[in-house]
Amino acid sequence: MSPSIKWIGGIGLGIAALFASAAVAVYALDSGGKSAPKITAEDVLDIGTPAKEEAAPAAASPPPAPPKETPFVIKRILPIEGPIKYGEWHWDDAGVPDGPLVITVDLDARVISVFRAGYEIGAAAVLLGTDEHPTPIGTFPILTKERHNVSEKYNNAPMPWTLRLTWDGIAIHGGAEVENGYASHGCIGTPNDFASRLFDIARKGDKVIITRGKTTGVGQSLVG
Repeated sequence: MSPSIKWIGGIGLGIAALFASAAVAVYALDSGGKSAPKITAEDVLDIGTPAKEEAAPAAASPPPAPPKETPFVIKRILPIEGPIKYGEWHWDDAGVPDGPLVITVDLDARVISVFRAGYEIGAAAVLLGTDEHPTPIGTFPILTKERHNVSEKYNNAPMPWTLRLTWDGIAIHGGAEVENGYASHGCIGTPNDFASRLFDIARKGDKVIITRGKTTGVGQSLVG
């Protein structure tokens, strides 16, 4: 049996036989009784083969929605009496659960705060930039950690425990005396003991939020 006849199937063979009979009868009438030519399976297929339908292209799946950012909610503030003075720092992470690390810097208060899982575990007075070399406002990820860094721009000044925030030189670091009357070239200078503790727990990608005079409290969120 021809492979093309197998493709038609049993029902198709019956239809093909009807086409063949009709063709023979018509030819006999036209030819005045002369014998009809033989009708082959290929002839029948040419008459009755349906056109193949092209499959419709599958609809493209919509791109997944970006994950929603969880707001940073403050759960605890360290019990510090009065404003933090230059050179002063506080640290208490006892009993604080693991969780995301968020660092905030208030340019007006000149204070850095460290939060883990929403609990403040560290705070210190800091040196900041000047009008000529301001500390930028915004949200920055920690780009690199550099334990023994020096400033190539400013006469190889020591900048130990550097947490780099921008590629043009803005960072959190130790190495400077945090005293009244001093300033940085835009960096956030912290006491060395504070800088070393922060360096130990900070990771690349952790968020640093720098604001000017923005206040919040326990149970409130600070989205950066």
